[in-house]
Amino acid sequence: MARKWKAKGAEAKALADPMSKIVLQLQSSLIQSDARGILCGCSVLLAAEEEQAHLLGRAYFGNRVINAEKDKHWFQLDMEEAFFLCYSLKCLKIVGEDKRPKDVQELWQHMKSKKAAFPDFYKAYSHLRLKNWVVRPGFKYGADFVAYRHHPNLVHSDYAVLVSSEGDGEANGRLRVWSDIHGTLRLCLGVVKTLLVLSISKNGHDAASPSCLENYTVDERTVSRWVPEQGREDDTSVDVESQVSQ
Repeated sequence: MARKWKAKGAEAKALADPMSKIVLQLQSSLIQSDARGILCGCSVLLAAEEEQAHLLGRAYFGNRVINAEKDKHWFQLDMEEAFFLCYSLKCLKIVGEDKRPKDVQELWQHMKSKKAAFPDFYKAYSHLRLKNWVVRPGFKYGADFVAYRHHPNLVHSDYAVLVSSEGDGEANGRLRVWSDIHGTLRLCLGVVKTLLVLSISKNGHDAASPSCLENYTVDERTVSRWVPEQGREDDTSVDVESQVSQ
């Protein structure tokens, strides 16, 4: 799928400043400053200096929190974002309200207690982030996430993402009946997005610790509406594309 750039020159800007480079700069900055986020229920608060705040904005992690402090900028990170910075990039330490640092296992258990399907959602989030895509909450579009292939100021989001998991532990219970599939596809069409379903396979492993993620696999499926006028016998296109990757 061709990227939908927002303005003339946006593609050139993206090529000159790839997301992989921006995230690497953020990772280095957070490590050097020994950054620490504060665990607050279902999110993590992070205080950043001016330069670091700029990097967080360019990499598009978290949401700015309005505050009266002139020399500090506060960001609220979702659980998946915070765990990605802590576990995958190893550039953020997270402390509890008692100011004691949480180890990865403690964070994992806490986040599972707040969201039972967190392991599935995190695997899906990290799968997309490791492609150097920007991943944001998708509730405005009736999805779990929306995915951009660069900064949202430069490119429109390509995909509305739904997370599905095997067996009885369905991540969100979506797409089980035709009416839900049809409604979701109509919504995606209305907001000019492709529905991307990420199916998480646990391959027989439980979610006792984050090390289980190494054994999980992700199956990507893009789903589109069937248009009768386009469904001729000589039309060799398919509506569902699938690939399996770690």
